[in-house]
Amino acid sequence: MNIDCVGDALAPATIAARRILVVFNPVAGRKRRPKLDAVLAALKPIAPFTLIETTQRGDAERIAASADPAEVDLIAAAGGDGTVNEVVNGLKGKRIALGVIPLGTANVLADEMGLPRRTEAVARALAFGSLQPIRVGVANGRRFVMMAGAGFDANVVHRVSLALKKKIGPLAYVLETFKLAFSDAFQECDVVIDGVAHRTVSTVVCNGRHYGGPFVAAPPASLRDDLFHVVLLKGRGWLSVARYGLALISGRLPRLSDVAIVPGRSVELAGLADQPLQVDGDVVTALPARIEIDAEPVMLAYPS
Repeated sequence: MNIDCVGDALAPATIAARRILVVFNPVAGRKRRPKLDAVLAALKPIAPFTLIETTQRGDAERIAASADPAEVDLIAAAGGDGTVNEVVNGLKGKRIALGVIPLGTANVLADEMGLPRRTEAVARALAFGSLQPIRVGVANGRRFVMMAGAGFDANVVHRVSLALKKKIGPLAYVLETFKLAFSDAFQECDVVIDGVAHRTVSTVVCNGRHYGGPFVAAPPASLRDDLFHVVLLKGRGWLSVARYGLALISGRLPRLSDVAIVPGRSVELAGLADQPLQVDGDVVTALPARIEIDAEPVMLAYPS
C-alpha cells in the first residue's frame, strides 16, 4: 500500500470538518484517477485528509481495520463496490464513519444514497454530510452493504473475466450473462426465509433498492431498516434471462409472475456444494450460507 499525500490543515472557518482517510483502489479506478484528483482538490480547502493507495486485494480492509478513531473520523472508499465492501468489513467494531467516492466499474451504494456525481458535492458530503446509521448484512461471517446473491446471479459474477471487466466495465457482466443464459448454469437453490422454504434458480438478498447500478430490483428495501428483501427468480433459460434483464432496466422486475420479493431478517441458502455466493459483486464464500442483519450499524456520510 502507498501513502500518496496528506491534505492541508484546516482553516479556522472549517475547523469542524472531519479528519478523512481516503482509501483508493487504483485497479478499480485507474481510468477515473482524474475524477479522484478533482474530488481531492475540492476537499483540500475544507478538510484534512490522507490518501492511501491499495496494492493488492484485502488492503482496503486492512487499512480500515488499522485506522485509529483518535486520528480518523471518516474513511472514504474511493473505488467500486468491492472497495466499499472491504472498508465496511475493516470498520467492524470501530467508531469511524464511512464515505464514498464512486470510481469503480459500479458503485451501487452511491446510487442507493443519491450521491451526486459532481466533485464538489462528493467532497462536501465527506467533510460535512449528514452521518446516518445504516444496517449491513452478514453472509457466512462476511459483511455486505447492498446485496448477496446465489445461483445464476453468483455464477455470472464468479465467471466474469477480470481482464474484460477492466476493459469494458459493466458490459463484461452483460456478456457473461448472455453466455451463461445458453448454458447449464441454472442449478436450483433451496432458500429458507424466516423459516419458510422456497426453491429458485437465482436468489438476490437485497439490503437496498438498487442492483447492478441505477436499476431498482427491490423497491421496498431500505438500508436504514433491519430487514432484507429477497428477490427470488424462478425462470430458466435465455428467454427468462432476457425478460429479467429488460424488466430490471425498465423498473418492472417485481411485476413478473415468476419473480417474488420476500421480506425477512434471516436467510439460509443451500444448493450444490461449493456453489459460489457473491456479496457486493465479489465471490468471497460459497454455499451453504446463513445471512443475517449485523447487530452493529455503520455510520454513512450522506449528502446534506
